[in-house]
Amino acid sequence: MPYTSPVSDFRFLFDHVVDLARATETELYADATPDVIEAILTEAGKLCDEVVAPTRRAGDTHPAVLENGVVRTSPGFKEAYQQIAEGGWVAIAASPEHGGMGLPQAIATAVNDMLSAANLSLQLCPLLSQGQIDAIEAHGSDAQKALYLPKLISGEWTGTMNLTEPQAGSDVGAARAKAEPNGDGSYAVSGQKIYISWGDHDVAENVCHLVLARLPGAPEGTKGLSLFLVPKYIPDEDGTLGAANSLRVVSLEEKMGIHGSPTAVMEYDRATGWLVGAEGAGMKAMFTMMNNARLGVGAQGVGIAEGAYQHALAYAMDRKQGATASIVDHADVRRMLASMKADIFAARAITLACGTAIDMARATGERDWDARAALLTPIAKAFGTEVGMRVADDGVQVHGGMGFIEETGAAQYLRDVRVTAIYEGTNGIQAMDLVARKMMDGGEAAFALLDEIEEVAETARATLPDLATPVWQATETLREAVEWLVAESNMNARFAGSVPFLMAFARVLGSYYHLRAAMAEPEGSRARLARFYITRLLPEHAGLIAHARSGAEDLFAITPDDLAA
Repeated sequence: MPYTSPVSDFRFLFDHVVDLARATETELYADATPDVIEAILTEAGKLCDEVVAPTRRAGDTHPAVLENGVVRTSPGFKEAYQQIAEGGWVAIAASPEHGGMGLPQAIATAVNDMLSAANLSLQLCPLLSQGQIDAIEAHGSDAQKALYLPKLISGEWTGTMNLTEPQAGSDVGAARAKAEPNGDGSYAVSGQKIYISWGDHDVAENVCHLVLARLPGAPEGTKGLSLFLVPKYIPDEDGTLGAANSLRVVSLEEKMGIHGSPTAVMEYDRATGWLVGAEGAGMKAMFTMMNNARLGVGAQGVGIAEGAYQHALAYAMDRKQGATASIVDHADVRRMLASMKADIFAARAITLACGTAIDMARATGERDWDARAALLTPIAKAFGTEVGMRVADDGVQVHGGMGFIEETGAAQYLRDVRVTAIYEGTNGIQAMDLVARKMMDGGEAAFALLDEIEEVAETARATLPDLATPVWQATETLREAVEWLVAESNMNARFAGSVPFLMAFARVLGSYYHLRAAMAEPEGSRARLARFYITRLLPEHAGLIAHARSGAEDLFAITPDDLAA
């Protein structure tokens, strides 16, 4: 079935739930008027529906291939990417100084959501470029900005990130790639990197790699890593492409999903590169790119969930059971579809709230907004992708036996979305980040967010007491969990329950955003969906918090021999 971008949902969320107006009323985003936002969402929706979505199936059935050292992408990808680039969709939030639109990150997140639903494999390409643009804007030299940013922003060149090596996955500090000074300001970069999404392709004229490598004499671990910009073709000062660099694609991975995205094993053999940022500060610069990408991956999960939901709903409405009734009239099918829709709304609101917090931090420079954005990033990434997997799985179930048959296309959503919980930091790593680094402020940012939820819930008691009261109570339960967490000095005790803690936090956040939706439309379908979420899904938070507060003793009492028994 054709995909239809949920433009009206984004309008509603921006206006009534995440309050984007706070950002657009600042000087930085003054150009993002309601008319501009409406035009952006509408045109992006048309692009996704009419140009990008028709390429999704071809990417699955005709994967990218490596032929004689040349990567050829799936049918229709090059033409669709060119329309993405020519429309300016690569760099919605990039600075206008180098050709970007300069719009809020929340708007870019909405567009990434729609593009992901239309074709996740293709959307990965501009998403990585967006992260590289952020990294160069923040850490690049003036010369690097002048040369690379206009090309990346226009989409003429694309970007990648190169962290992982065969022996260094989540332990990035174990990376062995090296860089040696050439004596002219450039460096010779050597080593192998794996899992490089869009490491090479034929949709744009140049590929710019950000590569973590170790300078001579650098210390072990992440503190010894520096970041280097290594282009496929070495450009002149005016951007004219010159000689091919000393790098190659060794192979493309055969994957469970996102077959249209070329995932490369890259080999660098004294390739020419340039230092980005300071020596030994590679992880700091790369984290700029990764944080952008983590929010983007959360939006990927939500986008895939939307596509899977629309696919399943259309099937359920059309599939007859008996003489006249469609299967949507069966209680369990109705339950699955309602759960899918309610979770999509909650996860989408979290990603847009995170984007809005980033925008407020940029526009105001206020530390509290920085802290809010940092707190929401791991939740947006992990919950968005968990929802993507859950909804795509339920989408197969709604189809019944036909969901297991590739002909329907339902399984592709499930296969494609599975990687989103793994790349850009696994969801377990996101949860550990939340309970450790993001709680180093003693829970200040978390408590500020919980105060906001309770204040809104108190206001809503007058008109929606049956919804406001359980939201307020759940928030209090979560507050007690945060208090326990920040008082717990044993990090293993925190880590043992970190995933359920993150999911409980997301459940409560989802109830908050559903409550705000019901407050805006107390008599409509949004209120009915909010009631479903708060009544049936929010109670999960209690079990998750009980798990989170159980500590680590019983977990580590289970020995490796017990696991193998």
